[in-house]
Amino acid sequence: MTSQVELRVLDGANLYFSRAAVKLTLDLSALIDAPAPAAKSYASALGLGATRPGRIGSGFRQRFAIRVVGHIVRRIAREAGIGRIGVRVRPETDVRRLVVAFPWAHEQRARALGQAIVEVIDAFGTDESELTALVTAVGDRVRNEPPGNPPPTLRPKVPVVAVTGTNGKTTTSRMIAHIGRAAGLHVGWSSTDGVYFDGELVEYGDFSGPSGASRVLSQPGIQLAVTETARGGILRRGIGVASNDVSVVTNVTADHLGLGGIDTVDQLAEVKAVITKITRPRGWCVVNGDDPRTFAMRLDSPAKCWVFSRDPDSPSIRTVLEEGGRATTVLDGFVTVLDNASDAEALLKVTDIPMTLSGLSHYNVENALAATSAALGLGLPKAAVVEGLTSFSPNENNPGRMNMYSIRDFTVVIDLAHNEAGLEALLEIMNGVRREGARLLLALGSPGDRADEMVSAMGAIGARGADRVVIGHKDTYLRGRPPSELDAVFREGTSSVGVDDVPSFPTELDAAKALVAEAGPGDVVAVMSLQDRASLDAWLRSEGATVDTPEILKSKVERAQH
Repeated sequence: MTSQVELRVLDGANLYFSRAAVKLTLDLSALIDAPAPAAKSYASALGLGATRPGRIGSGFRQRFAIRVVGHIVRRIAREAGIGRIGVRVRPETDVRRLVVAFPWAHEQRARALGQAIVEVIDAFGTDESELTALVTAVGDRVRNEPPGNPPPTLRPKVPVVAVTGTNGKTTTSRMIAHIGRAAGLHVGWSSTDGVYFDGELVEYGDFSGPSGASRVLSQPGIQLAVTETARGGILRRGIGVASNDVSVVTNVTADHLGLGGIDTVDQLAEVKAVITKITRPRGWCVVNGDDPRTFAMRLDSPAKCWVFSRDPDSPSIRTVLEEGGRATTVLDGFVTVLDNASDAEALLKVTDIPMTLSGLSHYNVENALAATSAALGLGLPKAAVVEGLTSFSPNENNPGRMNMYSIRDFTVVIDLAHNEAGLEALLEIMNGVRREGARLLLALGSPGDRADEMVSAMGAIGARGADRVVIGHKDTYLRGRPPSELDAVFREGTSSVGVDDVPSFPTELDAAKALVAEAGPGDVVAVMSLQDRASLDAWLRSEGATVDTPEILKSKVERAQH
């Protein structure tokens, strides 16, 4: 049985290196489960000195295996004439599995090195002379392998802003692109929704990986590229551009855990930090000062730090200003830029930014601060920032994110809200426009590949925060999971806060129709929508719903507060 689980070629900066690398996932059961004398003999035959393998199946044995695998890579590389090679070996949650990564300059030879590593590991149990001969033979084979193609990583000729984060990355990147256009630039933008050029859709689909960056940068006449960079793309293929001029990290919260070897929020933060490590030294690393994991990313970035925080007295702002960086915050109700070398500069009132819903949406206040920091870090004019933020409409410019409608004297909200933090933000908005004595009606939903803990938590959050909850399935995103299974997990969460009457509907649209039929004056209906946004919009309009303008949104907030 081979030890190779997966050999993945990463085309650009990744979790392990700031350049193209090979990621080799290995099952080392033979070594982990072998008696200590056999494991020690194998290490000795490879040329490792004193070693202590530890008990069978233990964490100590896994650490021993990390040392052995790292030595194997370096020894084969030496035999192949590669010389010094960077190697990262990481444990996985399963003690029998490891990931080994090394950079590559030529793909065919890199793949050959990966296969050679597997052969030597699979030779566990052979005697010392056979193992030595094998290492020499595979080293010669790697040396004589045709080099193959170099990495396809792009070296951009125009400024690039890379945006990542758990929540807010799509809204923030859309805002930055909109500000760029307000500055008179031809702007390309890639995201989970598609590739856009000057606001027009060029290609529909999820382009938050390296292929999206490639498509954006290939647009004729482009002057600014904004790339939304998601966790999945970084893990599967790496980042498609060699560097960026500004990196933006909005926040890091629990999402997609248990997928791709990422099991904790700290590991997720490590993935998202990749974009900050390839920011040009003369550029800016824009980070959320109110999120400790995000704020720490500035320490490993070659760029200067531009921090944003809603709190002007935040310790993160003081720290960055003392380090010679800049900050964007809210001061006396104004979006304000701080720099120790000059006076505080107010740009515009938070309440004049439609996306903040008169300052009600804390998340979108943060997104606006992040977009402001990125745009100014690029050197765009302050007037363009003001124009871009004040003309950025929630419904027209940000489809699928906090889109609000009026219908028969109540409000409907369509929002992605794809995790706990997103759902909390949605409930904050719902409460902010609900009239006194009115109800909140919520359609919960989740793709099928989310962890049970997340789905159950969203059930509890929704049932606690809303007066009425139903489940609306994302039937094209079930990913093999039966709807009944998701229903059970959601209801486990709602039951934990005392709510047991939770109907289920096959689609988001069906759930929306049921809640709209129940709604009364002043109520707020919200749908966590991933797949049915367009059909929800069409149906609402057919029922007489109108899109809320910034002025109407402001009046709803003011009415709810009195």
